[in-house]
Amino acid sequence: MKKVIIALAMVFGLSPDINASEEQKDSLALTLRQQKLVVISSITAKGNLDGLKPALDAALTSGLTVNEIKEAIVQLYAYCGFPRSIRGLQTLMGVLEERKARGITDKQGPVAKPINSGRSKYDRGKAILEKLTGVPETGPKTGYAAFAPEIEIFLKEHLFADIFERDVLTYAERELVTVSVLASIGGVAPMLRSHLNICLNVGLSSGKLQQFVEIIRQSTGTKEADEAQHVLNEVLKSKK
Repeated sequence: MKKVIIALAMVFGLSPDINASEEQKDSLALTLRQQKLVVISSITAKGNLDGLKPALDAALTSGLTVNEIKEAIVQLYAYCGFPRSIRGLQTLMGVLEERKARGITDKQGPVAKPINSGRSKYDRGKAILEKLTGVPETGPKTGYAAFAPEIEIFLKEHLFADIFERDVLTYAERELVTVSVLASIGGVAPMLRSHLNICLNVGLSSGKLQQFVEIIRQSTGTKEADEAQHVLNEVLKSKK
């Protein structure tokens, strides 16, 4: 454990205090499951199916359940489209068959519980978005929401109610999936900035987000990681 803490500290420019509390140590690194979600999401978003197969195999071996991986890949379609998401799911199906042929029985894990609520999907999605951002949704619509009200409704009702309200993954895990996709596809810095802010709001530390960038560098590429690092630097600077 001490070697891990020292290595992470060197990577992120932190003081390698081997006597730090468990809470401090945890703030330095993503959990193994979180790391695997970043890798799977970024590779799927790029459409690198050859790279996705070993990544999925490693994720299953590390303890992620089939349903957790399915949730992550399904969520991807909201950010990088149905074709990438479906190809990711098809690749997962193939990996599971190969592992079954090798005598491996993968844990399915819990499925999402039904949502029983008398509130409309729009109101539920709005409440979830407010919780994620920490900012109340009040006042008149502006920007794209005013220009195209339909997409604002889809965002609340579908993305944040239909998807984020599902309980197989936590909000922090879903945000890691989201920023992994946004960093990998590129050209969406404002959205990446918004979701990195949400990551901080749902409990992901700056150290963990620095590690997220390094995982993007290894799984997706230097260009994508450099752009993500630039956006992250801006977000962290704004918090000082």
